[in-house]
Amino acid sequence: MKRALISVSDKTGIIAFTKGLVEQGIEIISTGGTKKALDEAGIATLAIDEVTGFPEMMDGRVKTLHPKIHGGLLGRRDVVEHMDAMKEHDIQPIDFVCVNLYPFKETISKTGVSEEEAIENIDIGGPSMLRSAAKNFNAVTVVVDPKDYEVVLSELKENKETTLATRKRLAAKVFRHTAAYDALIAEYLTNAVGEAEPEKLTLTYDLKQSLRYGENSHQQAAFYQSALPVPFSIASAKQLHGKELSYNNIKDADAALRIIREFDEPTIVALKHMNPCGIGSGKTIAEAYQFAYEADPKSIFGGILIANRPIDLKTAEEMHKLFLEIIVAPAFDQEAFDLLASKKNLRLMQLDFDQMREDHSPEVVSVLGGLLQQDQDLITEASDTWEVVTDRQPTDEELEALSFAWKAVKHVKSNAIVVANAHQTVGVGAGQMNRVGSVEIALEQAKDKMDGAVLASDAYFPMDDSVEYAAQHGIKAIVQPGGSIRDKDSIAMANKYGVAMVFTGGRHFRH
Repeated sequence: MKRALISVSDKTGIIAFTKGLVEQGIEIISTGGTKKALDEAGIATLAIDEVTGFPEMMDGRVKTLHPKIHGGLLGRRDVVEHMDAMKEHDIQPIDFVCVNLYPFKETISKTGVSEEEAIENIDIGGPSMLRSAAKNFNAVTVVVDPKDYEVVLSELKENKETTLATRKRLAAKVFRHTAAYDALIAEYLTNAVGEAEPEKLTLTYDLKQSLRYGENSHQQAAFYQSALPVPFSIASAKQLHGKELSYNNIKDADAALRIIREFDEPTIVALKHMNPCGIGSGKTIAEAYQFAYEADPKSIFGGILIANRPIDLKTAEEMHKLFLEIIVAPAFDQEAFDLLASKKNLRLMQLDFDQMREDHSPEVVSVLGGLLQQDQDLITEASDTWEVVTDRQPTDEELEALSFAWKAVKHVKSNAIVVANAHQTVGVGAGQMNRVGSVEIALEQAKDKMDGAVLASDAYFPMDDSVEYAAQHGIKAIVQPGGSIRDKDSIAMANKYGVAMVFTGGRHFRH
């Protein structure tokens, strides 16, 4: 008689699955809570200690780690010596394993969980059985996911056994599962001891969505979410309407979410191709949208919008006039939603902004042959720590505008220049190979909106040409990190034109 070992923490579908195995003449071995559930369902089972002849002990920590279990899983049916050893030691083959693991992920996701509770939810016997069974996939069928119960029963009913292809596929799934499980444990303990740069970086993600394609139609792509979901992320946003997100949508939405975190007042971020084309803040979200739109009415077309306040009907009526890809907000008033949802392809996303400031996890970027990891750029330099380095002090109005521009420029691709007033960007120069090129682009865009405009640079000016160009085109105040060996030249140029300039002491490259 064939045997199956069943021990699951997630009991979804397990009664029906086990009954299906029994109907195929398979004897059931079980443990603990699983055995109790099967017994109560009227399914005859053998206890582990009936198989091993050894009692469970140490609060269940030691029960399946026994030769009569692992010998039954690992013994090769096609090797005479293995079968002779099993016969000599009274080890019966185990042909099916259905195991899922202690809920470690769910445990550490709870607020205030103790280290002791986390450690007790590290499964040892379960992964060991899974790995033993998966290694011997030529003879053993191993199931770790309730979604696979149906295919196993179907093949048993049809062929009296599972196919090698299915066993091999399920074995691969097991090793992915145990690797992810171990990665979470490794991350938890690594963080607990404060190891900043471990010699091994173990990351695990869950498939969130298969994508139609990547950056271009010939590139295959998929969207994975971190195993411990980050609440304030596009991966955690709830899609209320519209077609599925694309690869580029997800990248752009992520960039916009990083920007909106900088602002507490009602704010709209309009973004195209990883750079903001308009940021507006106002007394209401409708006013903020108007400022964001007026910042660059041309580039906002086909862009995405992030709002940090619910979208009301007045705001929706203005948004409805444009072709937009995505709108993300904490909520949509019903009338606003109905109006925007009349555009069938417009993606409407809801996100919990109360979780906005909680994530401090490192960010990773792939490169050929490896990846880079760094802390997120979450530093915010308060204006009262800035150093005025010119003869003229910035006015209160200029200082307010400089603060706004500084929040924006750290999220523009370097070389980055932002021209802004106190409530909106009016010119953005992004990603140029020299800084004066970015200055020229930003000021050309801002030329009809220079009232109260100031300029922010994400890094220092290596020469004074950018300062002179800005002054000649109406800029009266500049914020930059400072730190160039030629800072004195830039300061002298600012003094020549009566420009107020402040140094923040910290740069914000974004590559």
